[in-house]
Amino acid sequence: MNASCDLRGASLTVPPDRFPDPSCDLAAGDAGPQTAVLAGGCFWCVEAVLRELDGVFEVTSGYAGGRAEDADYRTVCAGRSGHAEAVQVRFDPRRLSYGQLLKVFFAIAHDPTQRDRQGHDVGSQYRSAIFPGDNAQRKVAEAYIRQLDAAGVFTAPIVTVVEPLTAFYTAEPDHQDYAARNPQQPYIAAISTPKVEKLREYFGERLKGRHGRT
Repeated sequence: MNASCDLRGASLTVPPDRFPDPSCDLAAGDAGPQTAVLAGGCFWCVEAVLRELDGVFEVTSGYAGGRAEDADYRTVCAGRSGHAEAVQVRFDPRRLSYGQLLKVFFAIAHDPTQRDRQGHDVGSQYRSAIFPGDNAQRKVAEAYIRQLDAAGVFTAPIVTVVEPLTAFYTAEPDHQDYAARNPQQPYIAAISTPKVEKLREYFGERLKGRHGRT
């Protein structure tokens, strides 16, 4: 990853905490933990943001969109595997809905107006993508993209793609919890840490520990 990748393709027209709540969302119901798979550039950065949210049990960095035989870091970084660097989020829908997870994903975790890149990290492996686990998640994702575009929260159109989830492949151990384990690494200090700080500033009430829970 290039440490200059936080060049943004569009500006926000409202603060992150003023993003609209999803008008279409999933009810918590009686189901147990749910899973979401999201891609927004470097998986180190997306993982670092989403792992802070109350209701998130686990965030795993990995690859989605390609074949099993190409699901390794070197091949994915070459940009010809079809994979996106992605994260798999396991969460409690009674504490964090799928739609609210998407709200933070769009508002903080990445810039969804950059096509096949995040700043100087260029290639389809860095695309903004949502991989729904079922038809219900797909409907929520597509509806929220339309809602954000209609609300004009970005100065450019959202280019996030909604792709079928065929499989999620866990990345190598070195890439798991990377930001937490390497806070002084230049890329993390320049790109990931400011996003986490922004999350804490605008969504502090949604963080782990704010309600006596982890």
